[in-house]
This record gives sequence, C-alpha cells and structure tokens, in this order.
Amino acid sequence: MGAALLANTLYSLGFVLEKRALTALPQVSIRQPARLLRLVLGSPLWIGGSLSLAAGFAAQLVVYRTLPIAAAQGIFVSGLVLLVLLSARLLGEETSGRERYALGAILAALLMVVLSLREGADSVSQAAPYPLILLVCVPSLAAGVWLYNSAERRTRHRHRLPTTGVEYGVAVGLLYGVSSLAIKGVSSHLTTSGVGGAVLDLLRSPYPYLLLFTGAFGLVMSQAALQRCRASLIVPVCTTVTCVYTAVLGTLSFGEALPEDPLRLALRVAGTTLSLAVLMSMPRHDRRPEEPSSPQPPVGAKELTPP
Repeated sequence: MGAALLANTLYSLGFVLEKRALTALPQVSIRQPARLLRLVLGSPLWIGGSLSLAAGFAAQLVVYRTLPIAAAQGIFVSGLVLLVLLSARLLGEETSGRERYALGAILAALLMVVLSLREGADSVSQAAPYPLILLVCVPSLAAGVWLYNSAERRTRHRHRLPTTGVEYGVAVGLLYGVSSLAIKGVSSHLTTSGVGGAVLDLLRSPYPYLLLFTGAFGLVMSQAALQRCRASLIVPVCTTVTCVYTAVLGTLSFGEALPEDPLRLALRVAGTTLSLAVLMSMPRHDRRPEEPSSPQPPVGAKELTPP
C-alpha cells in the first residue's frame, strides 16, 4: 500500500512539472519528434518531472509484486485527487462542476474496487502466455495510435471548439495500459538469485520490447497532448483508461482469479463499469473564450460622421 501511494505522489508531481515546463516551450508536434525531444531535454523543470515519473515507475514495479493487478489499479486511481490539487495550485487550472462530479464518481469507483479486496484471499500471478499478451497488446497499440492521429486531424479544423483532451487521454491511456501489462511481466522476471538467467529470460519475452515501444511513442504523444490540454483533465482520463484496461485485460491475461464472494465480485464489476460510464460522459470540448464586445459610446455623446 505504501509503495502504491508513493507511486501516486511521484506520478502526479511528475505530470504537473512536465506540464508547467511545456507551457513555457514552443508548440511541439508528434510530426517532429526530434525537435520535441530537443526542446524538452533542454528544460531542467521537464527533466525533474521525468525523474519523478521514473521513480514512480520503480515504485510501481514493487506494487505489482505484492498486490493483484486489479487491486493495484484501484489504488493507483487515488492519485487523481492529488493531481487535481497540484494542478490547481501550481498550474492555475480550474475544473468545471461537471468535471468535479466526474472525479467524485471515479473515486467512488475506486472505493468499490478497494472494498472488493480481501487480504490473503486474492492471488498474485507472475506469468502469462506470450501469444496471449501479444494478442491483447498489439491491437491496443494500433488503436491508440489511430485514435491519437484522428484527434490530431480534428483539432486542426479552425472552426471546431477547443478540445478538452478526452480523445488524447484515451489514446495515450491505451499505450500506457500496454505499458502496465509489460511492467507486470517484467516484475515477474525480477529475482534475487540467478540474475543472469533472469535477464536472458526477460530478453526472450515480449515485455522489454513493448516497454520500448510504449516508452518512445508514449513520450512523444503524451507531451504533445499535455501541452495542448489541461493536465487536470487529460491525466485523469489517461489514468482511468490505463487502470480499467490493465485491471480487466491484465486480470484475464495473467490468470488472476476474480473474487468468489458474490458481493466482492459485484463491487469490482460495478467499480469498473462506473469508471467506463464516467469516461464516456466526460465533456469533449471546452467553451471558446468570449470575445470582448466593442465598447459602447457614452450616453449623450454625439456620433462623429465624416464630412
């Protein structure tokens, strides 16, 4: 539990620091990945945020070795509260009433997942068939990249309302969901004995290569999306997609049994369903800022007419 809360804090702080650094940089694009990397690597604040995210990744490895994958995702969602608070304090971002209700519903879904757990009753699996992992992950990666490109094309239309970032969050969330499954797989190969053999076994698995793909594409896609949209909205959407994806497909892929108790099973299913329902109801567009109306002449003033 302590490692999960630490991971939440490090991830939230990392995203906020990166967002603050990106607001001071020229506009970046996934079409120019080399320029994007050059700009962000030249920002000490962005590097600090990346180090915080890397530390959160290390804490996440510990969590996956000690908790069932569905339970871990439920706890990770709790970091959304801290993220919204940090975004308001450090970035000056304000959430609408509808978005605050959505966040409250996500936390209710988290509570359902946590209540579905029973210490010592849930098994922690450490292995999954490689063909099944590839069957789950490859279509998900393709869907994430396609959805992101579709969102990019739509936002280039001048007369469209500004996007809130929901589509970007879903796309990046799919990539990070695959990354979470890969992290779970890597954690199963971490042993204190026979390190050399464990490393060779890991290299023969698909997990390091999935991490490389999601790390490279996720970095470029998430930074471009984070610069365009509010961190207080895009990160919760991304986190929710990642958690639901990992909890559902990860539980099935790694063969972790669902609760046998009907009440606990109902709580876990209801929490997952509520998360998806909230995601589908999130607003897709921000309102355009109202343009100031032209000042009216003072009462009694004479209108000047050309001679």
